[in-house]
Amino acid sequence: MDVKQGILVRFKNLLTKFRQEVENRPISDSGILIGTAILVGIGSGFGAVLFTYLVESVQKIAFEDVAHTLQSIHPWHLVIIPMTGALITGPIIYLFAHEAKGHGVPEVMLAVALRGGKIKPQVGIVKAITSAICIGTGGSVGSEGPIAQIGSSLGSTIGQFLKLNEERTKTLVACGAAGGIAAIFNAPIAGAIFAMEVILNRISSVYFGAVVISAVIADSIAHFFMGDFRTFMVPQYFLKSPWELLLYTLLAIIAAFASVGFSRLLYIVEDLFDDIKIPAWIKPTIGALLLGVLGIFTIKTPEGFPRIFGVGYESMTPALFGEFTLKAAFLLFVLKLLATLFTLGSGNSGGIFAPSLFMGSMLGAGFGSWATTVFPNITAGAGAYALVGMASFFSGATHAPMTAILILFEMTNNYQLILPLMLASVLSTIISRILSKDSIYTLKLTRRGIKLSQIQDVDVMQGIFVGEVMSTDILSIKSNQTLEDLEMLFSKTRLTGLPVTDLIGDLVGVITTNDLREARKKEMPGSTELSYIASMGDLLFAHPNEPMWQAIFRMSTHDISLLPVVDEADPKKLLGMIYRQDVIKAYDHAITKKANMQHDVEIIKLGKLDEAKFIHLNIPANSHVVGKRVSEIRLPGHCVIVSIRRGRELKVVDGQTILKKGDALTIFSEEDCAKDVEKILTGQGIEILEPDHQKSYHEEIIIKAGSKITGKMVKEIKLPGNILIVSIIRNHKTIIPHGETIFHIDDVVEVYGMEADIKVARTLLGSE
Repeated sequence: MDVKQGILVRFKNLLTKFRQEVENRPISDSGILIGTAILVGIGSGFGAVLFTYLVESVQKIAFEDVAHTLQSIHPWHLVIIPMTGALITGPIIYLFAHEAKGHGVPEVMLAVALRGGKIKPQVGIVKAITSAICIGTGGSVGSEGPIAQIGSSLGSTIGQFLKLNEERTKTLVACGAAGGIAAIFNAPIAGAIFAMEVILNRISSVYFGAVVISAVIADSIAHFFMGDFRTFMVPQYFLKSPWELLLYTLLAIIAAFASVGFSRLLYIVEDLFDDIKIPAWIKPTIGALLLGVLGIFTIKTPEGFPRIFGVGYESMTPALFGEFTLKAAFLLFVLKLLATLFTLGSGNSGGIFAPSLFMGSMLGAGFGSWATTVFPNITAGAGAYALVGMASFFSGATHAPMTAILILFEMTNNYQLILPLMLASVLSTIISRILSKDSIYTLKLTRRGIKLSQIQDVDVMQGIFVGEVMSTDILSIKSNQTLEDLEMLFSKTRLTGLPVTDLIGDLVGVITTNDLREARKKEMPGSTELSYIASMGDLLFAHPNEPMWQAIFRMSTHDISLLPVVDEADPKKLLGMIYRQDVIKAYDHAITKKANMQHDVEIIKLGKLDEAKFIHLNIPANSHVVGKRVSEIRLPGHCVIVSIRRGRELKVVDGQTILKKGDALTIFSEEDCAKDVEKILTGQGIEILEPDHQKSYHEEIIIKAGSKITGKMVKEIKLPGNILIVSIIRNHKTIIPHGETIFHIDDVVEVYGMEADIKVARTLLGSE
């Protein structure tokens, strides 16, 4: 072995040891946390600098070199340049990383909430290239979404490379977003708050230190290469009169309605483009064509550059100095709105941060122009309203008032308008929340059936759709059959309800044992046809693409045991059924799905989740465990039988459950003992039975009013080592708890453990 190979081997061994140290240390290890946060901050800072230079280079080539070449066809070069950019970005997005489409932040939020912070490494690279080309060729988008996604992708990649657990990986994702925002806008405080308020959706001391470190380091690197700059130079405005707060209140109300309208319109336009029957990679070019036409007719800078193209900072500065009339400001607001809708709605790449600030500044400038004319003695100047309008519109669109306030402070270095800024930002957020529960970021996820709660306990049903778990083996009864036929069918199948169809298979209604009982009370003859009882009038149903939690809520609210699944376009076309056992199957499916994605929860505390997996196996007729109770079978210590499926019936297991031949078991086990588990249950190995061994049970414990654990986190409760908290049922939703899950009054806590330990758990959880 030569010297070079020896060095490489030694470096590899050191890296492996470092990985193991990082992996095995607890999350409170400040050295590992700070070290990785510094690394992400450095990467985000350089990433922001390179992204800025890339945008400037593309813009110089497009609007100086190419524009000069196309001078003979002026002003149509304003159409050709954006279309050329879109022809480049479209194929790149749809060939290499679909996540790079749109404004980027929702994809980061989704990765944090449901994927344990895992983002594909190529996403950051593709996002950087496509967004830089889009912005540089005139696309009406901002830099914040791209740089947040670029930084987050870097943080996620580092976390995955070092094999960090989910909590640390998500912390690094937030660090990357904070670093990118801080560097691109010279706003380290706002960058940190943006990561906490928007990306993580919570302010936590566990994350805050690392996020701030990354933001400060990234901003320092940007200072070194790009100088100590301010995005906007603004006069020192101040609150001229307390009565002026009423005008700022009115502006906040207008901005709230306008920002919600912008959010809704963006996804309406996106749907319109989705409906166009052409290849997806061509659609951004159509958006660019429409953008270019707007660019020809819009107001331009003295250099001839359309004010609605690109991020638009050069047009916001005059607005902050009060240089736009009411008419000009309103026109730029409308044109920028359309330009952004065409750019993002068609599938191009970029952020909504800068467009939101642009529209807010024009809305505020127009309002300020009117206010200073009507109330000249109590108003500070139209530019002050432009500044407050920026914060109001942005906070209304994103539901992030803290970020809005802080970023305006840092981007302008103006602290004189603290009261109007705080008032307008918070008021706009409150009103926009009343008008729409979703921000422009979360609305994209909600439309896909994923609702991110304002707390971190995510309902496991939110990522599961009806079509995934519905029963397609449908047993129905014809509408021309009689009550006698129905009674006979119920007695044979022991079902509580059946869908009723006509002769051609169209859904007529649903009939249940309660309907049969009511018919008997009314002394209807047995020859009565079911068409007289079943009807579509008040029938509840679901659609295959509907989130499962909505179907469950519908069933629980109306206390029904079955729900037909129909075609959304044709409510009479029966596609499947949801029975109560399908609800249990859905929860099992959801838990399995979340564990495989390493969601930020612990399904059961069985050592390291990274080293555990689900096993699915069937019990053969010759297995020694047939006829035995689960409590009589000694499985390896880190193994739990989660569920048993018998035909169409799914059972949740406890110690008294008797195993039968043909049972389909779902087992959660550490990987190193998975083979032993399989041998014991299938009869290929030696079964160890201890009938007198202390039995294990599932039990549901209700958190009562006055319990000492109310408001405390799971990790703060010192439960016995052998007790597992499997789930928490809260307001008809099942939550898979993690260490930071907070106990609430009336929570139903499902625990698993030995009988003696369960008694201790009852006392600790306050039920005794």
